[in-house]
This record gives sequence, C-alpha cells and structure tokens, in this order.
Amino acid sequence: MFKRFFAGVFACLICAVLFINTIFCAAQLFPLAIIKFIIPFKWWHKIMTIILIRVANNWVFVNSMFIHYCFPIKWNVSGLEKLKKDDWYLVISNHQSWVDIIIAQKILYGRIPYMKFFLKKELIWVPIMGPAWWALDFPFMKRYTKEEIEKNPKLKGKDIEITRKACEKFKTSPVAIMTFPEGTRFTKEKHDRQKSPYRYLLKPKAGGVSFTISSMGDHLHKLLNLTIVYPEGPKSLWDFLCRRVRAVDVFVETIDIPENFISADIEDPKFKKTFTEWLNEIWSKKDRLIAKYTEIKK
Repeated sequence: MFKRFFAGVFACLICAVLFINTIFCAAQLFPLAIIKFIIPFKWWHKIMTIILIRVANNWVFVNSMFIHYCFPIKWNVSGLEKLKKDDWYLVISNHQSWVDIIIAQKILYGRIPYMKFFLKKELIWVPIMGPAWWALDFPFMKRYTKEEIEKNPKLKGKDIEITRKACEKFKTSPVAIMTFPEGTRFTKEKHDRQKSPYRYLLKPKAGGVSFTISSMGDHLHKLLNLTIVYPEGPKSLWDFLCRRVRAVDVFVETIDIPENFISADIEDPKFKKTFTEWLNEIWSKKDRLIAKYTEIKK
C-alpha cells in the first residue's frame, strides 16, 4: 500500500517537473516565433528555425535526463551507430503505449534531427502545445474523405499539395518525421477485431506512410524502422511515471526508401499494391523480432 502511495507521489512530482519544463520551453518559443514571422526574409527564417529547434531540443534533453537518472529502466538498444544529425528521415514504429513517443525521443535525441509529426489541422488549437507545434513548423495536414472528393473532384490531390507546401521549409534544414503506421495503440480487442495476421501488431496503414513519403518529395530517402519491446508487457503512461517500467528493448533499422516510391502517384493501384507489400514485409519482420525478444524474457 505504502509502495503504491509513494509511487503515485513520485509520479505527481515528475508530472509537475515535466509540466514546468514544457511551460518554460513554450515561454521561449512563442516570442521567438513571433520575431521569426514578422521579418519576411528566408535567411532570417532559417536562423530563427535553428534557434527554435535548439529550444525544443533542450526540452527533450531535460525530459530525457529525468528518465535516465530517475527511472530504473534496463535499456537494450541497437542500430544507432550510423545515424546522422544532418540527414532527412521518416521514422516509423509499432505503437503500444503513449510511452512509445517518450522512448523514441530519448533514444534518438542528438542522433537525428529534431523529430516532428504530421498533425491534424484541428490540433493547432490545443492549449500550449498547439502554438508550440506551429512555432516549430510541424506540418498540419488536412485529409479529404472519398465522399468529399466525390462531391468536389477538385479536392483530389489537394491534401498532398497543401502538405507538400508545408514541407517546403524542410528542404533547407534536415528533419525527421515520425508516424505510427498502425494508426492507433495496440490492444488485444483491436487485434481480434482486425483479424490481424500478426501476433503483436495491428495491420499497418500503407496510405499514411506513402502519403508522408510523397509529401516530403525527393529529399527524403531514409526510413528508420523502430521496434519497441516491453519485456514485461506494455504499460500506461501513469505506470511509466510510477516507475513500473523496468526494461525496454529498442531495435533501430535504417532502410533505404526505393526511389520509385518518392515520385509515385499514391492513387495508382499498382503502386498501392507494391507499397503495401513492401510495408507488410517490414511489419512481418518486426512481428518476428517482437516475438523473439518477448519469448526470451519469459
């Protein structure tokens, strides 16, 4: 009982520290972002972007230090050797918990460019984080449904065009874009409902990954395939903050993105088939890797 109580107190203290770190970071980002956008010169925008990213990296650094020194986690990490901070990456991962994002940021901090995410347009209104994402040039995307396109055919390809424009600024500064191909966190219920062919994964959504590659254009050539394994089973964010995560295995694989994928028409049936098979093969290997290290720990 006392152990759970003190774990809860510790978690609350960590939440307070991380919240203060977030507020401190945001307080620096907002005025810098305003200064960036009121002076309409590309060279100025480039300088300010570097400064803004440095502030955001400091936020990740502080969070990572707390995890390193305050959490009794046994880390088993491989595949970081050839990563570069001056390259462009698409980062994909299996998704079991909100902890996955924290783990990915800690593992990849200082090894690749600051990670960004494609966000739904509506998320710009999220308090504190929405304006921070905007200041950091996170690409906000608008996806049109089949029904919307059928009603207005002019919308076809508009979502990619808008996102490509948002990604234009990434051509001058290296960036890493992270996405979870499963689209949601893994649960047994979702797995059974999907009738997923994998043991530890949901079916990957090829459309989201191909959309990202197409939107980024010809300056994105590397795929970072992260496989995150929790030997004791996935934990919630609260469990993580209560220091109940004892071990984490992370395997990083660098894959060259086929050149014909970069300029392909994502609506072309042949491309869809080829791309889906390529991603499914990556997912099959990932599933076998998770099975191997989950069974080793049992």
